[in-house]
Amino acid sequence: MNPFLELQLKTLPSEPGVYRYYDKNDQLLYVGKAKNLKKRVLSYFNKNLPGYRTRIMVSKIQRLETTIVNSEYDALLLENNLIKEHQPFYNVMLKDDKTYPWICIKNEHFPRIFLTRTKIRDGSEYYGPYAKVRPARILLDTIKHIYKLRTCNLNLAPSKIEECKYKVCLEYHIKNCNGPCEALESKEEYDEKIDAIRGMIKGDFRKAKEYLTDRMIRYASNLQFEDAQIIKERLDVLEDYQAKNTVVNPNIDDVDVFGMTSDETAAYVNFFKIRNGNIIQSFTTEIKKILEESDEEIMEEALIEIRQKFGSHSKEVLLPFHLSIEIPNVKLIVPKVGDKKRIVELSEKNAKEYRLEKLKQVQIIDPERHTNRIMAEMQKLLRMPVEPRHIEGFDNSNIQGTNPVSACVVFKNGKPSKADYRIFHPRTVEGPNDFATMEEVIYRRYRRMLDEGETLPQLILIDGGKGQLSSAVKSLRLLGLYGKITIVGIAKRLEEIFFPEDPIPLYLDKKSETLKILQQVRDEAHRFGVRHHRTRRKNSTIKSELEEIPGVGSKTIELLLSKLKSVKRIKESNLETLEEILGKTKAKVVWEFFNNN
Repeated sequence: MNPFLELQLKTLPSEPGVYRYYDKNDQLLYVGKAKNLKKRVLSYFNKNLPGYRTRIMVSKIQRLETTIVNSEYDALLLENNLIKEHQPFYNVMLKDDKTYPWICIKNEHFPRIFLTRTKIRDGSEYYGPYAKVRPARILLDTIKHIYKLRTCNLNLAPSKIEECKYKVCLEYHIKNCNGPCEALESKEEYDEKIDAIRGMIKGDFRKAKEYLTDRMIRYASNLQFEDAQIIKERLDVLEDYQAKNTVVNPNIDDVDVFGMTSDETAAYVNFFKIRNGNIIQSFTTEIKKILEESDEEIMEEALIEIRQKFGSHSKEVLLPFHLSIEIPNVKLIVPKVGDKKRIVELSEKNAKEYRLEKLKQVQIIDPERHTNRIMAEMQKLLRMPVEPRHIEGFDNSNIQGTNPVSACVVFKNGKPSKADYRIFHPRTVEGPNDFATMEEVIYRRYRRMLDEGETLPQLILIDGGKGQLSSAVKSLRLLGLYGKITIVGIAKRLEEIFFPEDPIPLYLDKKSETLKILQQVRDEAHRFGVRHHRTRRKNSTIKSELEEIPGVGSKTIELLLSKLKSVKRIKESNLETLEEILGKTKAKVVWEFFNNN
């Protein structure tokens, strides 16, 4: 560490603020925030600093700068702005180069309403942005189906209309516009529609419903039933749109919702903006982890960035877990029950589905990266010291103890390695005893691997619960391998994962890729074992029939089966064929046995 940096570290303030790290070329490496600058910055220079990338970054630091602010929230805002401005190499980048569409209510006489990706500072109203264009188009189509609005770009100032400068166009004749250009619709009536539309865009359908209901009643009172029916149909369209977009209690109003899921390399954050029980905005993004950031750190960054992106000023934010930060005049709530809890769960579900989509894309584009990520995830979830690049799974197959076999299947980098599969025929076990069979097979498998100097697996998977797992552990202890190889059992009923000496099983998410790999290993071991068990049972049945022939032993039976393949073909063979295989004497015995019988 250079003397100047050492001096800076000794004189750091114990105030909330932002710190910036620079390298020898004066390039900005990292921007961070802290409640206490001194404690936070000194933690980077701890000898036991976790994370390879963090240690690399710290080794490059030559100087630092700090800025003191009033609160941790102010620090978060300043950090966010500095990251967006300078884009330091080691910071999480919450940036998105897409241009999202907005719904614009144009600042003009008889305003037009349309979608745009460009915001012009001319006093027009912009609502959005919309992360997906389809929901915005559906909303606009619904609005146009209910209200007759102009689409032309004429200047409809009162003076222009009074001078009769314009004539109604085709849109008027096909009843899509009421003709304000010829004063056939008053500004008050038009503005009443625009006011109701503002509410619809914000998720408030009350004014729109009141407007349509009043008109329907007015037409019906004047015996204009056809016009009343048209308004009734428009009201139905509005209610249908509202029903499709209402996901929670309509009393939940002006709330932001955040959900998250994460893995070793990235976090996935979903955002809902809710008004009157309607999701009027939905956005999901992937955030790469640069320096092993925690979920809480990423959520804090995402919370500020996404609320700024969507111009949200909601006073209530629903979250899946607690954050240490406090935002002035905003309640951060982690709901435990009820509709608010359900909407947070829906947000988390969206984040998980988005993650799965991304992972499927990676699997196609970069299979090696996909494998590396799954191995890292399995290591973490199964509490392993190393990644399970080599997995071996075991299963026993027998019917009431007859013709027992034990299957060993091998997976390397998450894929079956069929050339390494093995079948064991128990030698010391009599009758249906799965526990003793498992104990014998595990011992024989790894005794031989040790004797021959083969590479041992990192993970052993036993098909069964605590009993089979305990039997396998006995053999590993005898071989001195217990604790050197991770061993787990998987029970079929609830897909419970059992660990030795741990009475509480692990329940993995049903969509977890770790669980899918374990299930695949288990199912493959079962399939491989059952196939060989059936073959052995079939051969046993065939041999028992041939063994009834007097004077014919096991070697003769094996010779016949190797040449003719089945008992049926042996029965149907003529004497000459049998003589070519067995000679005259034994051929005559076999032929007479089947033909006389």
